[in-house]
Amino acid sequence: MKITNSSGHNIPISKVQNSISSLPLIVITGPTASGKSSLAIRLAKKWGGEIICADSRTVYKDMNIGTAKPTKSDRKIVKHWLLDVVKPGSRFTVYDFKQLAQEAIKDIVSRDKIPFLVGGTGLYIDSVVLNFVFGPDADLDRREQLESLTVDQLITLHEKHHIGLPENYKNKRYLIRSIEKYNSNQSVNYSINPNTYVIAISTEKKELLDRISERADTIFGDKLLRETQQLKNRYGFENEAMTGNIYKIVDQLLSGDITLEEAKQLFVTKDWQLAKRQITWLRRHDWVQWKTLSEAEQYFDHILRNFRDGVS
Repeated sequence: MKITNSSGHNIPISKVQNSISSLPLIVITGPTASGKSSLAIRLAKKWGGEIICADSRTVYKDMNIGTAKPTKSDRKIVKHWLLDVVKPGSRFTVYDFKQLAQEAIKDIVSRDKIPFLVGGTGLYIDSVVLNFVFGPDADLDRREQLESLTVDQLITLHEKHHIGLPENYKNKRYLIRSIEKYNSNQSVNYSINPNTYVIAISTEKKELLDRISERADTIFGDKLLRETQQLKNRYGFENEAMTGNIYKIVDQLLSGDITLEEAKQLFVTKDWQLAKRQITWLRRHDWVQWKTLSEAEQYFDHILRNFRDGVS
């Protein structure tokens, strides 16, 4: 597997040796529609940084509008990594993400740039900042046992072993994979790596709902309809990548099963549910600081000014 930066250059994956950089790792996370991507672009442009996208949907090729993937103009302003890594239907795990993200960080800091890890997929964020060490791939007998359980039984298993539920916790495959990831994790740190600064964007409920509603009004259009149809024709819906909230909703719209307004309302409801799950995941960690967008910008400006001035 290779990673591709926004300039289109492929960088082969090699074994990553852990090292402590004199440059910080800036982590901006939080719920969907909280404004973290725009903030990251502003800060990365200002302080000479590059963005590593920690998003379980934008790693897939051809899924652009429905995943709110950074635009071409965004990528011209600041380099983005871990976009368009694999095709929908291809297997991509948190182990893959961690390896690719670490390789990207090495490349970025080697050029005296600041790495920004940005996104709302909590497990992706955890794998890097807590430096997860993974064991062998899934045991097939164990997987068969898990697949024999119902969704409710799998959720109970999560609760019994204090395993965080995945974002799409109603999807059986997601539940099974999160259990496998938990069991295969040989070494977990409970404090973050040195020189790592993690902020989650805090947004009032009404403001976040308004942002999600505005996104619904903006995103539903001919381009999204065409993208959904093309994805369905090329990859079908029987793969993990296509389990995202919006594409199945748009498919119902295209089939005439729901109206445009009903599709928008479904999207708002599901995105709000996603936001609540993301917040719950992040609140488990005492090393995550919660700040508003303006507070986060001021905080990172202070941190990065000190680093650039040689004060840490």
